[in-house]
Amino acid sequence: FNPAAAVKNNRIYVLYRAEDESGKGIGKRTSRLGIAESRDGIKMKKSPKPVFYPAEDEQKEFEWPGGCEDPRIAVTEDGLYVMLYTQWNRKTFRLAVATSKDLVNWTKHGPAFYNAYNGRFKDLKCKSASIVTKIENGKQVIAKVNGKYMMYWGERFMNIATSDDLINWQPTLDKKEALHIIVRPRPHYFDSDLTECGPPAIITDKGILVLYNGKNKGGNERDTNYTANTYAAGQVLFDLKDPSKVIGRLDKPFFVPEEPFEKSGQYPAGTVFVEGLVFFKNKWFLYYGCADSRVAVAIYDPRVEN
Repeated sequence: FNPAAAVKNNRIYVLYRAEDESGKGIGKRTSRLGIAESRDGIKMKKSPKPVFYPAEDEQKEFEWPGGCEDPRIAVTEDGLYVMLYTQWNRKTFRLAVATSKDLVNWTKHGPAFYNAYNGRFKDLKCKSASIVTKIENGKQVIAKVNGKYMMYWGERFMNIATSDDLINWQPTLDKKEALHIIVRPRPHYFDSDLTECGPPAIITDKGILVLYNGKNKGGNERDTNYTANTYAAGQVLFDLKDPSKVIGRLDKPFFVPEEPFEKSGQYPAGTVFVEGLVFFKNKWFLYYGCADSRVAVAIYDPRVEN
């Protein structure tokens, strides 16, 4: 479930999270990342072995026994794939960075915020990063904003982080030196509990578009149009000149769990969890997790009028 996606050699590759049977219950198993490839983005051929997992390396203390979870992948103009993923040692979950030239052999660089502000955030519970990309010569590549690489990140809120090297990231702070929160959950909306960043963000002619996963609360603050604890996908648009400024946000999700396989598995309340987004053969392929149990794809063709 919960897949990343990337284009290489005119094929789509999906790196998906998979769990073993070492335990029972959410967060009690070990997660590893498998890989599948496709010529058309729909029919997939899975590799029999995972390509990314906790190992006897310098990241073991952060990744064992929970594993490596929920990747997002984007690529630079010169072909370096950058993966932001969650390290889970069953104590603290951390946003981490890995890089690869071929999507199979990866170099782990450790927690994204480990060195920021003299280590202030090295033990911060953090996950879910949408690195900013752009379309250039028909390809989706990592972009700079105001001279720096940039990502939106966060689960219970959204924050911005910037980097000079795509490995060491620095969260933005407010005037009180606390994390600068730019998007929060909204009572009585589909995102009343969580606003969790989704796939790589995209620079458009209107601004920076971020797709995110909104979770509906239970109780009095939930959106009564949707089941309690439902995950549905929203969109928020930021100003390109001032990337922390929201200039548009959907009040209703653009993508909701409807199919039986999106309302079963580990999250029977209903889950469509968007994480992989690629521009391929002039179409957008959005890969998402279904109730923490399957992977599916939705396709948008800009050339088709709706």
